[in-house]
This record gives sequence, structure tokens and C-alpha cells, in this order.
Amino acid sequence: MSRRRQIIETYKMSREVDRTLGLWLLGSFLIFGGIGFALFWALPPSGGTFSLIMSIIGALLFGSLGAMIVFGRRAQRAAYNRLEGQVGAGARALTMLRRGWKLDEVVGFTKQQDMVHRVVGPPGIVLVGEGNPHRLRPLMTSERKKHERVASETPIHEIFVGNDEGQVPLPKLVRHVQKLGRQVKPAEITDVLQRLKALDAQRPKVPLPRGPVPTSMKGMRQNMKGR
Repeated sequence: MSRRRQIIETYKMSREVDRTLGLWLLGSFLIFGGIGFALFWALPPSGGTFSLIMSIIGALLFGSLGAMIVFGRRAQRAAYNRLEGQVGAGARALTMLRRGWKLDEVVGFTKQQDMVHRVVGPPGIVLVGEGNPHRLRPLMTSERKKHERVASETPIHEIFVGNDEGQVPLPKLVRHVQKLGRQVKPAEITDVLQRLKALDAQRPKVPLPRGPVPTSMKGMRQNMKGR
């Protein structure tokens, strides 16, 4: 999809969740446009045709920039709202992580669709669980022991997705993972990934449901990056 098409599709899908999106974009364009017009009008030499033309250009630039910033934030919020409550929502949110992170979906699971995902990056190994907390804890413990056997010297973090105490809400998941810090060097990450391949080869993979929401999040991420 072209960037223009991605923006259109992202807007349509976000509009289904956020009915006030159009008003937010219009308001942000007018407010930031007004600021841009005032700033350029105040630049010397003030007054005259040249100042008017530059002020209009400044208004369009500032207005467009403000509208895109607001659009990115509202679209991201709408995407998380669409994902909330769906199976595999945590994995879909983790795809928002940038380069330098390796995501493996559903490295552990139960028959009731509780699952553990794995992210390898600067903090080390991050195990992210979503589902019923009572069923997740023994599953998380089991996965941690498996990973400690092949990467005992690598820090392992556990995260439970949810809105209860001790859990991380879906919209804050990516930021929470990024804030875990830098504890592993890039060269060490490569070694860890090689060790984990042996572990993953010993168990089956469960395909995660795919649909229009994951696609929209990927497109939205590209739009926000300017790709």
C-alpha cells in the first residue's frame, strides 16, 4: 500500500472507534495553523504582501504538522481499543516495537488460549503473558525455567498484560517493555537468539489469529514513522 492509501485506511478504521476523530483533526489544524500564522506574521519585515504569503505558508505547515501529530496519537489509541479483549492482543501490540527487538508469538500456551510471548532486546528476554492470571502464572514459571536452562546468564523479565493490580495495560505495554533498560549488548543478543532456536525447535507453534486489526496497526506504525 502507498503511504497515502495507508493513511486513508488508518483513518477509516480509527473513525469506526473514535467518532470525534474528524473534529480533533480539524481543531488541531486550526489551532496550530493559527499559531504558525502568528509566528510568521511577527517575523520581520512584518506587514505587506510578502508577510501575508509567508504567514499563510506557515499556517499550512504548522496546521498540517499539528493535525498529523494528533492523528497519530488518536489512531494509536483507537487501534489499542480495537485490540482490547481479543486473543493475541498483546502480541499485536508488541509489533509496535522498533528495530533491535525480536518478537516470537505464543512460545507457551494453554488449551484455554492463555499464552506467553517472548521479546528479546536490550533488556534481555521479556516474557509477556496474557489470559487468565491463575492459569498464566504456572505457565510463566514453566517458560522461565525453560529459558533459564538455555540462557542462564541473560536477564529474564516477566510481564502480565491486563488492567488488574500488578498487570500492565495494553496501551502501556510497549512503553513498559522499552523502559526495562539496556542490560544486554547487541553481540550478546545474537548469541541469545541462537540459543533460543534450539529451545523453540523442541515445541510446536500455535498460529495466532490474523485479521484487519493487525494490518491496520502495522500500517499505522509505518505512517507514524513516515514510511
